[in-house]
Order: sequence, then structure tokens, then C-alpha cells
Amino acid sequence: MNNVILFDDDHWQSLLPLTFTKPIAELRIGILKISEKWSLYLNGQASFITQDFLSDKFPIHISSDNFVINSRLLPEEKLLALISNLENNEALLFNDTLLAARMNNLQFEQLIANKDLDELKGMELSKELESVPLIQRPHDLFRLNGEEIKKDFELLTRRKYSQALPSHCQTLNEKNIFIEEGAEVLFSTLNATDGPIYIGKKAKILEGSHIRGPFAICENSIVKMGARIYSNTTVGPSSKVGGEINNVVFQGFSGKAHDGYLGNSVIGEWCNLGADTNSSNLKNNYSKVKNWDYAKSGFSDTNLQFCGLIMGDHSKSGINTMFNTGTVVGIGANVFGSGYPRKFIPSFSWGGPSGYKTNKIGKMLEVAEIVMKRKNVELSEADKTILEHVFHYTDQFRKWED
Repeated sequence: MNNVILFDDDHWQSLLPLTFTKPIAELRIGILKISEKWSLYLNGQASFITQDFLSDKFPIHISSDNFVINSRLLPEEKLLALISNLENNEALLFNDTLLAARMNNLQFEQLIANKDLDELKGMELSKELESVPLIQRPHDLFRLNGEEIKKDFELLTRRKYSQALPSHCQTLNEKNIFIEEGAEVLFSTLNATDGPIYIGKKAKILEGSHIRGPFAICENSIVKMGARIYSNTTVGPSSKVGGEINNVVFQGFSGKAHDGYLGNSVIGEWCNLGADTNSSNLKNNYSKVKNWDYAKSGFSDTNLQFCGLIMGDHSKSGINTMFNTGTVVGIGANVFGSGYPRKFIPSFSWGGPSGYKTNKIGKMLEVAEIVMKRKNVELSEADKTILEHVFHYTDQFRKWED
């Protein structure tokens, strides 16, 4: 088995708030997390080089032979061939960005001791590429999600047989629908004409749902009755969704169980959108959307006409919440009230259009522990340490008076 080490480069900040609580490679795009993709493609076990405050929960494992890969890089056929054929002390770069390298444990330990991944750029350049799939900002997760669903679908279903689809369901292009063991689909329509539909283990699609591929629902998740789900949507594990959804990536363990529209969005883990929460994904003047960029401490262009909500882990919205186009919500926030809240809502915010105060870390951890326990997941001491670190780090963005 190969040893795969996925490293976070300087773009870590550009992917906030999603990377406040996890390495880049632990983000889900398509059906799988980036780390899971590399582990499967390279027949290996993945570990991480990440921010110091995350490293206790996400440690590095070093072996005598290591594939060191940029966490932002998405696997594809040509890249896999190049990386698999790397020799020891050989690197793969693209436009001066390190994509991958192969090294033994002594080389790697020396690299870590110096704490400078740029040193790898002095190694031999093995190949040049015309283009590479590197995620840059959070909206890339939904922008590239459809193609990643297709690739993950091929990877996960190869040489496997789908469970039978019930006769009471209506389908188009049924050969492009895969149902894992223990999943249920009840009186729904599944249209896989434009891309595959993947239904994970013990997932449930309840009566009257309408789904278009590419679409993926991961293990133990539920699509509520009467849901309308459009292409390029992923429902991560142990989530519950309903209403109208278009091109959204739910990282996992989150809920949008009721009516309301959500499009071109990324929702972190342990989030909940209250009944009739709606998010705009298109400006009235049809211009390109700007949203908050942590790396620049300001708003920057997405170069997208459609861009909805980016929400970090453990954040929530109250009933009838309205998010404006291109809104970014940090982690541990609680957003509620009538009218549109601001387009950048810092982590650990509590409030809405009428004003904000700080969601105190002690109270936030108390709620998180209750929420996670309901899904039989423990809020570990490592989790608490990470959240406490982010609470203090993000104080710079909370400018109001408590």
C-alpha cells in the first residue's frame, strides 16, 4: 500500500471558512473527499501536512516511500499516470506550483524540519502540463462538482452491481443509476440523462422527489418528500435535505430539511438551514458575483454569474432567513431575523439584519456537542481545541460591540 501525504499550500486561506476546521484534502467534492480520491486511486493511506492548530487531529504519517501531493489537486487520468511514474527525489510542477513529489523518509523529514515546502521546487521537474484541476476558492467546489461526481461514480461503481430500482419509480437512463446496499428509493423520478445518480448505503429518497443527475447522496442521508433537486448536487453523509436545490455541495452531517431555495452553494458540516431559508444565487443586474475572500480580507470577483451561499461548519439559520447573492458565513454562526443579513458574516456571529453580537465559544461548544451526539459523533477534545483557536483567530472580523 502506498503512503500518500497531502499538503496544504498557501491557498489554505483562500478556501476559508471551509478550511478553518479541516485540511483542504478533507473537503468533499463529487462523491468523495479529496483525500479519499487519492487513497483509492493510488491504493494508499492518506495523511496530512496542514496548519499547526489542525495537526493534532490530522497528523502526518511518514514511510520509507512517500507520494507528497498538493491538497488542492483533483485526480484525473493523465495526472495519475504522471504521479504514479515519479521516481524518488522527483517532482511535478505546473506554472511554478508544486503538484506532487516522491521522496523517502529521510528526504521528507529534512523537508519538514525546515518547514518549507518550497524547497521541493528545487527537485527535478519531471513533466509540464497544459492545465490542471486545482481548487482555488470555495465556489470551485460547486463549480466543478458535476464532473467530480462523474469521475467518482466510475471509480466507486466499477465492477460492482447496483441494487434493483423499485418498479414504482420513474427513471431515464437507468443504467446510469447506482444504488448501494440498504438504500431506499420510494415513488420518485430519477433522470440520469445528463449524468449519473449515485445513492449511497442506507440512504433514503422519500416519496415524490424529483432528481436530475449528476447527483450523489452519501450514506445514511435522506431526501425529504417532494424535494426538487437539480444537477451537480451532492448530499454528504448523514444529512437531510428538502425543498428546491440546484448545484449544491453539502459536506455532510447537515440539514436543509424544509422548503426554500438553495443554489450554487457549499454548506459545511454540522450546519442547519431553518424552514424556508432562501439564498439568492443571481444578481438582479445579471453581473458577476463578488464574495468575501479571507486571503485578501475583502470582497473579490468569483467570475461567476451564479453564486449563492458559502457556509462554514457548525453554522445555522433561523426560519425565513434570506441570504443575498454571494454570502459567506463563517463557522459557529447563528443567523436569523427579517431582511437580508450582511454578505460577510464572521465566524461566531449571533444575529442578523437588526444587529450582531458574539456567539460565545462556551455556548457554541455546548450546542455542537448536543448536535453531534444526536448523530452518534463525539465532539472530541481535539475538535474543541480547533474551535477555540478559530474563535480567537476570527475576533479580528467581529467589529461590533457586545
